[in-house]
Amino acid sequence: MGAPEVWFPNLGIEIHELDTVAFELFGRTVYWYGFLICIGVILAAQIAIFEIWHRGESEDDYLNVGVVGLIVSVIFSRLYYVIFSWDYYKNNLDKIFAIREGGLAVYGGVIGAILTAYIWTRMKKRSFLELMDIFIPGFPIAQAIGRWGNFFNREAFGGYSNGLFAMRYIADQAKSVSEELMDKAIYARGATYIQVHPTFLYECIWNVCVFIVLMIFRHKKKFEGQLTAMYLIGYGCGRIWIEGLRTDQLLVGSTNIAASQVLSGILIVIGILLFYFGLKKIKIKKSLNITEKS
Repeated sequence: MGAPEVWFPNLGIEIHELDTVAFELFGRTVYWYGFLICIGVILAAQIAIFEIWHRGESEDDYLNVGVVGLIVSVIFSRLYYVIFSWDYYKNNLDKIFAIREGGLAVYGGVIGAILTAYIWTRMKKRSFLELMDIFIPGFPIAQAIGRWGNFFNREAFGGYSNGLFAMRYIADQAKSVSEELMDKAIYARGATYIQVHPTFLYECIWNVCVFIVLMIFRHKKKFEGQLTAMYLIGYGCGRIWIEGLRTDQLLVGSTNIAASQVLSGILIVIGILLFYFGLKKIKIKKSLNITEKS
């Protein structure tokens, strides 16, 4: 048997052909990366629509913010990636808009979506946190699905691992292979492999767990913004850990500090503050009710 293109040696899983192309549509090539992101977005939108129906509202009221939010999210995803990869793009300006080649940062999309929601609620005089709680549960499941695009692209993996989920890529097919990984390269079945942490899989599993927790609490929350706070803390904690394993981190300037870890820390703090002020608001309301009754 020939050399598998992807190999999970400790799980006994071998994949002999892994194509980045999903299918052809009207003469255009559709890549798994973009296709999976679209599937994730559609599923997230459907989850939001179910919540809107549950509230007895019409989804038409939210259609505009959803469409605009999606467009802004894609723009911010690319902008975030380009900013923190500027050493490359400053000499390849023509590549800035080559989104089909990959290069969308999850956090950029999250920032774009939140900014769109904030501006829309200010214009419509609606509750920002209420709107966020409607859309937030779909975020982690969309991210979980989208991460598989990294798998097909053979990118966004971690450092060397020989754990249960250790994954092998053929070295010359993978993106951004470090010297350290090549120093630990494995020659097997006529091919040279790097053996790494499948961080796409770790984040997928983590996001699915965050999604399940949000779905459990979405109709049990005690204050507006609780689901948003839970997402910021849950996703932020997982991303700090997983980002530390990756070998292709987007760094802050000329430092060795991962931009996504810094942002994750900020989001965790914001989530904790949302919890604090949300619970404090409940406590104040209870105090006022007791005073009025007495």
